[in-house]
Amino acid sequence: MKDLREIRIDSEVVFRGGFLEVRRDRVRLPDGRSSQREFVAHPGAAAMVPIFPDQRILVERQFRYPVGATFVEVPAGKLDPGETALQTARRELVEETGYRAGEWALLTRLHTAIGFSDEAIDLFLCRDLTHTGQALDDGEFLEIEIVTLGWLMDELRAGRLSDVKTQIAVFWLERLFAGAWPWPEFRKYD
Repeated sequence: MKDLREIRIDSEVVFRGGFLEVRRDRVRLPDGRSSQREFVAHPGAAAMVPIFPDQRILVERQFRYPVGATFVEVPAGKLDPGETALQTARRELVEETGYRAGEWALLTRLHTAIGFSDEAIDLFLCRDLTHTGQALDDGEFLEIEIVTLGWLMDELRAGRLSDVKTQIAVFWLERLFAGAWPWPEFRKYD
């Protein structure tokens, strides 16, 4: 198997915003030549799929400015400095939905746009939900809805569920609920 790695020679920040950077790197290609790579550097994120005992799922409706539309999504948020993905997931679940989860399981890691960003989202399942009250960030507006997997599958098939992390969560849930894949191991947290 060929070594396809590209080795960074140097790097510069082209733009630095509130939490994103645009970087331009010069790299050495596998054949020895050099080239440029531009990408968005992202701190990472965590997403969670809150599941109730009756197998209903908590989702959000949120306006996403870059595409100018409101999306149905599983809850998610970016990692703050020094946080693990699980810490972010636990914090964001309470802030955005008002629910605290007693059990958590890592489902998978997603790389959302590998051609131009290093963003990785760790996707968790959570259950044993208790409502404690929402604590949205200033300027954050969203609605919470509790839906069935069937509803999510219908939305997906109809082309109305285009958020990639939510699509992947729905595909996983379909396999887990059907018994085709084993459930990951949940861990209890206070």
